Amino acid sequence: MSGQLFDLTGTTAVVTGARRGIGLAMAEALAVAGADIIGVSASMEPDGGEVARRVTAAGRRFTGLRVDFADREAVTELGARLAGEGVDILVNNAGTIERAPAATHPLTLWDHVIAVNLTSQFALTQAVGGSMLERGRGKIIFTASLLSFQGGVNVPGYTASKSAIAGLTKALANEWMPHGVNVNAIAPGYIATDNTQALQDDPVRARAILDRIPAGRWGAADDLGGAAVFLASRAADYVSGVVLPVDGGWLGR
Repeated sequence: MSGQLFDLTGTTAVVTGARRGIGLAMAEALAVAGADIIGVSASMEPDGGEVARRVTAAGRRFTGLRVDFADREAVTELGARLAGEGVDILVNNAGTIERAPAATHPLTLWDHVIAVNLTSQFALTQAVGGSMLERGRGKIIFTASLLSFQGGVNVPGYTASKSAIAGLTKALANEWMPHGVNVNAIAPGYIATDNTQALQDDPVRARAILDRIPAGRWGAADDLGGAAVFLASRAADYVSGVVLPVDGGWLGR
């Protein structure tokens, strides 16, 4: 019975930001659980690259799409296309980060981060979620952040966008759960990916971060796979509006 609860066979999952890092790990985990994957990235290779290889190695179908999430028109077109694909699971993972002190943070960087991390997420979810509402079922998962709960340093746009993602998750859950669509978010802790490379390379910050993580290590992208499968599966049918930290115990410290 427990295995069936997490079985995604026969479903189609869209994973944005799927080319590398957390998105790649979540796409692979969903494929291993049985889902066919539509992977979207601003830099997706024509052959789907590593994510295609991992998904097909799991015995599932893969479709790769290249879309710039800073381009609202392109995101709108993607939403219209996916609305007709019978998507069962939408993982809104695409994101970016720009580091500069708040007092001198260029508005161009602010606008770019908000466009990619928030506006495009809503536009895509609105389109795909609308088709889920018509069918009376679906699972939507956002990638939030520890900075959905905390302020961070030198990343005002990123913090604002990820705090907003937490709020959007709850707002959509309130409206859509009565119609069979679950909306949740995963908040990764400090994960060793390209997005955190600047922190990993700073010996002072890296040590301070590591000293606070009860697990005693930075997270790996693969640590997010289980949470994604859970929230995408029947096991989470009564879970909605949750921002689930996967952080090695950081927030509990």
